[in-house]
Amino acid sequence: MMRATLFMIHGMWGGPWCWDNFRGFFEARGYHCVAATLPFHDLDPRGAPDRRLGTASLLDYADALEQQIRSLGTTPILVGHSMGGLLAQVLGSRGRAEALVLLAPASPAGIVPVRPSVIRAFWSILTTWGFWRKPIRQTFDEAVYSALHLVPEQDRRRIHDRFGWESGRVAFEMGEWMFDARRASRVDQTRVTCPVLIIAGTEDRMTPPSIVRRVARKYRAVATYREFAGHAHWLVGEPGWEEIAAYVDTWLGSLR
Repeated sequence: MMRATLFMIHGMWGGPWCWDNFRGFFEARGYHCVAATLPFHDLDPRGAPDRRLGTASLLDYADALEQQIRSLGTTPILVGHSMGGLLAQVLGSRGRAEALVLLAPASPAGIVPVRPSVIRAFWSILTTWGFWRKPIRQTFDEAVYSALHLVPEQDRRRIHDRFGWESGRVAFEMGEWMFDARRASRVDQTRVTCPVLIIAGTEDRMTPPSIVRRVARKYRAVATYREFAGHAHWLVGEPGWEEIAAYVDTWLGSLR
């Protein structure tokens, strides 16, 4: 019998391919998995970005994902990684989720996400004038430092080569939400009433555990929080990802 639908939302610079491991794991257990593609993320990363990407908003992403969810004919479980975890929170507040699984989620407005490691992760972007209206991309060294440092060295370049461009506006809306008049990254936690699982890695430099814990406190009425020692930001593919997927599977089973 087919189990629930998992609607998977990738993070910055990513694509549906980020979910290959998790998708295979959960499909083998009977789940119907849908890995979404965010707007303007379907181009060859070796080419030029879509000109509209630089000024695309988190709200544009959320609206596009909501349309995809409506077309499913069922209310799915939303599984989001990094920025995808923030988008899952937004969609959860719109009543579009049976449950939320947030892997190293980006934080919503109200939680200051800036730490020295986060500044280092975005340094080439933050030092580019007008980044908030341009397509942006991390350098290889920044990606390794912030997300891929626990990935085997021989695999890092292959993964980074698949990373595409991202919206500078989205980076601004997440990192500097206090200056965003639209408050695009705001989430009303009182409207998130479904169960929420929040997972952090103790070695994460992009969304450090100190930040993810604050996300968990925001949803404490409905949230389960788990920190995995020896894991970093690339929870979807770094060595030991199976342990995390198995924990998610067990948690989902407890909801039935």
